[in-house]
Amino acid sequence: MATSLFALIDDIASVLDDVALLSKVAAKKTAGVLGDDLALNAQQVSGVKVDRELPVVWAVAKGSFINKAILVPAALAIGAFAPWAVTPLLMVGGAFLCYEGFEKLAHRFLHSAAELEAQHQALVSALVDPSVDLLALEKAKIKGAIRTDFILSAEIIAITLGTVQGSPFITQVAVLSGIAIVMTAGVYGLVAGIVKIDDAGLYLSGRAGASAWDRFRRSLGRGIVLAAPWLMKGLSLAGTIAMFLVGGGILTHGLTPLHHLIEAVTQWASEVGTIGGVLGTVTPLAVDGLVGVVAGALVLLGVTGIKRIKA
Repeated sequence: MATSLFALIDDIASVLDDVALLSKVAAKKTAGVLGDDLALNAQQVSGVKVDRELPVVWAVAKGSFINKAILVPAALAIGAFAPWAVTPLLMVGGAFLCYEGFEKLAHRFLHSAAELEAQHQALVSALVDPSVDLLALEKAKIKGAIRTDFILSAEIIAITLGTVQGSPFITQVAVLSGIAIVMTAGVYGLVAGIVKIDDAGLYLSGRAGASAWDRFRRSLGRGIVLAAPWLMKGLSLAGTIAMFLVGGGILTHGLTPLHHLIEAVTQWASEVGTIGGVLGTVTPLAVDGLVGVVAGALVLLGVTGIKRIKA
């Protein structure tokens, strides 16, 4: 009896160890998508009235949990009944990431600063116009954010499924469910903090008092207010770069000859004198990023061509 109990405990410990290890690997692989998810969702709630920012974030978070409640069972079904579809799905997801990243670059460079500023002013004008239905505007933002979340969540779940493919079913369930819960809670917890960081800065900058501590708090508050827009820009830039790296990495791993070529080039680079260690690390990232940019450009050209044909 005791022997059976110890064997059961050992099996449970082994499963938990596998779950922890695979969850860590999956978290690393999905970090790029997570960064973009964070930046996109923080941007989605911009333009909402201050007192409605947190309710909007909460509404989108609930939608995200529903998305993952749909995606996790679907991923488990694919892993169980059509495991051959995992790699093609990952390739499609990687191509989509590259496309979305390149579309961002194209939008920025194909539209002048005046056009982008005009779009921003139109949003500001809508918020102060009493004839505009702010509730409808808020609902539209929530729907758009949940739709974006579904696409990015699908990519996170697909990458995680690729990581746990071949593992026992219970391990797959634990890893996919754990990643879904942690990623959602982490993303929207950070989004809530980001959208309210300027309010925290305003609060600190308005604190009264003449002591050194009070002056420090006011200076800190002003610094936070000044830094908040740059934080958003930094998140957006990091998310875009990560999309090319993650998407390109998925594509290069799916194309076996290219993957072997990159491995050979990386091995050669790692043996170049004193900088071999640096080159060995940078080379595969640079190639993944380059493949991501090229793939994104090709997909964007294809999508644009199809739209023009339909028009």
